[in-house]
Order: sequence, then structure tokens, then C-alpha cells
Amino acid sequence: MIDIVAVLRAEDAVLDFLSVLTAPGPTGRQDESPEVHVLFGDPAEHLVLPAGVPTAERLDAVARHVRPVDESAASPGPAALAALIEAAAQGAPARLWTHSPADTRRSRGRLGRDAAAAAPDGPPVLHAVGHSPYLQFISDLDRPLDRAGAEAKLAFVNRHCGHLLRTESAEHVVATGRVHATERFFSAGPEERERLFALLASLDEDAASVPDPWEFATSAYEAERLDSTVAWIAGHCPPGSGHLVEVGACEGALTTRLAEKGFTVHATEPNPAFRRRLTDAVGETARVHPASLEELAARPELPGAAYLLIEMLYYGQDLALLDRLPADLVFVALEPETLATRLTPWLESAPHWEKADETPLVAPALETVCGGRAYLSKRGSIGVLLRRTGV
Repeated sequence: MIDIVAVLRAEDAVLDFLSVLTAPGPTGRQDESPEVHVLFGDPAEHLVLPAGVPTAERLDAVARHVRPVDESAASPGPAALAALIEAAAQGAPARLWTHSPADTRRSRGRLGRDAAAAAPDGPPVLHAVGHSPYLQFISDLDRPLDRAGAEAKLAFVNRHCGHLLRTESAEHVVATGRVHATERFFSAGPEERERLFALLASLDEDAASVPDPWEFATSAYEAERLDSTVAWIAGHCPPGSGHLVEVGACEGALTTRLAEKGFTVHATEPNPAFRRRLTDAVGETARVHPASLEELAARPELPGAAYLLIEMLYYGQDLALLDRLPADLVFVALEPETLATRLTPWLESAPHWEKADETPLVAPALETVCGGRAYLSKRGSIGVLLRRTGV
């Protein structure tokens, strides 16, 4: 069995896959370590670590491929990776180790997804949990390092990756949480990999690569949040009192609930894939528009009784845009920390708005995602109704 390790950059092979590079031979002796092939995705290079080579020599060979910080480092794509994997395996039984599609470093997540997709009928794939500060993973294989292994990993970093300890690059910085004392791995099918990749995409176009990436349709937490949001809106702006403009409606989880309660809704969604699913979901019960918040503010041609900014002010939008929305009521929902750090300070000095109501919508909860592969903390949601003051 040939072990093939496919990583974005050379240091990843040691930080996430040291236990693979230095696995002992069949009798447990380190000098019988099997042959390992390491594929560096960004430069598309192939390193062979011959059988029986000691750990120090293996790490020295990897170290020669460590490069300066490069924000453009990226997966070469499934086709290039397929060629590298085929050249490494040469038709022999093999096993592929690569990054997690849900690695928070998107460059690594994309390479892990691409490597697994490169050879759908090829070797079995194991993904390293890698850097995952937001998710707790249910792994299939855990390999704790002994003290000698941990010391070898730290020595590699200190000797060859000093520039990565100092960099401010979020993609490439080496910090304590990225130097794992236990290396954890899991296997996943194509659908699970795609869902994991989309889950971490945030506003990236890849978020729409699978339907319902945030699992609104199956999450008890999300159902409670959405139902509470509808009830909160109806308490201040009941059906029949004018149409609502829902900004960033995604696939229509809230839109359909509002329509079922008798609201007239204009739902806006700039992402084409989400917008197609939104249109399919709402049918004739709501009007769908492609505008973003910025476009709605720049061209205030869609007046409403109220604007709904529900769970979407997380991405650095200029809150002054609210001044140009053609409505005197704006419903905002945010998790408590963002509410306290972004909306509340802005509102204290905003001349045109006052807080008319603040209502807890759902309490924080822990919840599984991706079919139970991982779990995370849902942070709760608070609704704030803003009323224009006319000043």
C-alpha cells in the first residue's frame, strides 16, 4: 500500500501529516518506514520519501520545498492533481491523505476537495481535520504523537518555518492551534465533502455549490429562529400593512414562512445560484429581485413598509447604507456579539434611527452539521427594530 500525501505547501505535510510521513514499518521499527509520496499542490511537485529513510532525513527532504509566504498559493485543480496522483501510484494499491474540505484556510480546503475529486475511482481518501476552530469533528482515525514525534514537529517549524511564525497571513501563519499533537483524520463521500466545503464558504460563491448549505431545512435551531423571526415581524408589522423587502433572502427559508403568513414579500438575492433556488421555492408567492444591499441603497426604487436585514450584517457592510433604504422601519437580526460590537455602537450615534424594539429570537445551542460529521455552536439571535426618526 502506497501512501500519497497531497498538500498545498510543504509545511502542511509535517503540520498535519507527520504521522503518515513517519509511520513505522510492519514490525514497528522506524527504520522500516514505508515509501511515502508527497504531492505539493501549489508548485505541482512530487517528492518521494523512500522506504527505510529515518525521520530526520525525511523532514530535511520536505524542508527543501518550504517557500516564502505566497498569498496566491492555490490548488492546481482536479486535473493536475489527478495526474500527480496517478504518477505517484503507478497502478499499485494506494491511499490518499489530503486536507479537509472544511479547513478554515480556504486554500487548503479547496485543495482537499480537488484532490478527493481528482480520482473518483482511485485510492481511498483520508482527510486531515486540520485547522478547524469553528467545528468539532467526529474523526475516523486519531494518531497521537509521542514526545519524540511532537519534538520533531516543533523542531521542523523552528528550523524551517520561522517566517511562517512571524507572518500576518491568516492563510499561512503557523500558530499553536495549527501544530497538532494528535493528528485526526476522517473519510467522506462526495456529497459530504461538498457540504463541508460549502459550509465554510460564508459569502464566497462556493457557499451556493450545494443546496441549503446551512441546513435551514433540517436544523431544529434554524427552524426555531426563523419561526420566532416571523412572529416578531408580524407583531410590529402585521400582514396587510404593506409589503416587506427581504434583503439577502438566500434560498427562501424565511421568505416562504412570511408568504405562508400572508405577507407580501419582495425578496432580493444577488447570488445567481441561490436566486434560482429562491425563485423555485417561492413560486408566485413572492417577487424575487437580484439586488444587493448596496444596490438597493444606491437606487432606492423598491420602497416597502419595512426592510428585513436578517442575519446578514456580518460582512463589513457600511451601516450608513440604511439611511438610503426607502422604508421607515428596518428589522435587523444578529448574534449577540455582533449586535454589541457593530450595531449598538453605530446606533448610539446614528442621527436618523432609533431602537423601537429589541427581542431575543433564539438562544444559543450546540448542533450537529453535515449528517453528524461535525458539530458547532449556534450563537443565538436577537432582533432589533429600527425606526427612522426623521432628523
